[in-house]
Amino acid sequence: MRVQRLTIQNKDKEKKASGIDIELINPLLVRYKKKKGNLIPLLQGAQEIYGYIPEIVFRKIAKDTGHKLSAMYGVATFYAQFRFEPVGKHIVKVCQGTACHVQNAKSITTALEETLKIKEGNTSKDKLFTLESVACLGCCSLAPVMMIGDKTHGKLSGKSASKIIRQIKRTEKKKIS
Repeated sequence: MRVQRLTIQNKDKEKKASGIDIELINPLLVRYKKKKGNLIPLLQGAQEIYGYIPEIVFRKIAKDTGHKLSAMYGVATFYAQFRFEPVGKHIVKVCQGTACHVQNAKSITTALEETLKIKEGNTSKDKLFTLESVACLGCCSLAPVMMIGDKTHGKLSGKSASKIIRQIKRTEKKKIS
């Protein structure tokens, strides 16, 4: 009985230390644990649950499935879809494809960096926005383009892109008030 109580206490301490409810991944592990080729679906599922893949989750997947931690990190770092840090509520993707590049997409990124007070690849202090550059959004006729969540904004200038961000900030403030 004492061993079980200590185990529960250790799990609670681990959960509090990381701020992550590691138990949320259990249904995913049950679903994929015995399936061949399960690593990518496990990583995708973990990221869907947590918004990124915390180290503690990597360790739990490795422990529960027998995957080597180094192999898991190898896969996760190979694919750009996987994240290792929390992201903002709104992910802002600025297209840097050829059509957008020639239409001065760099000026959009620069304006957004100034508006959000972050560099590309980072998340704003208020955790509302993560700014990313992407190779192509497939909206060449709307160049230059950015995507926020599932909404595409085209024919942008730095000024119009910043205006969209400010409008989202105002909407978010109203939700809090």
